[in-house]
Amino acid sequence: MLSLNLKPGEYMTVGDNVVVQLDRISGDRCKLLIDAPKELTILRGEVLERTGGQRPDCVFDTPRWHRREIPWDRSKAQALTAMRTLLARMDGRDSDVQTLRRQLEHMFPSSVSNG
Repeated sequence: MLSLNLKPGEYMTVGDNVVVQLDRISGDRCKLLIDAPKELTILRGEVLERTGGQRPDCVFDTPRWHRREIPWDRSKAQALTAMRTLLARMDGRDSDVQTLRRQLEHMFPSSVSNG
């Protein structure tokens, strides 16, 4: 099965006469726009299965949970810098401070976040 990553506005073609465009992403859902000939049947999987159709072998069940990436922006980068600055000012001999520093470095390695 082909796997493509599309950004909103990007599209893909299937054969010569089908175009699928990613319109938008909202939370864990996306809106697809499909331009295809009217004689081509397009059904959502749940409709296909509800009407007696068989689930294609290539379709897999996704986990009920998934790790959500935190969108990274300037304000989060500034907050991370502020946390590092505050931790640097704290007494480094305190085991809680050392634990916080390790956890922060594990979640946001300096080499990645400063890049």
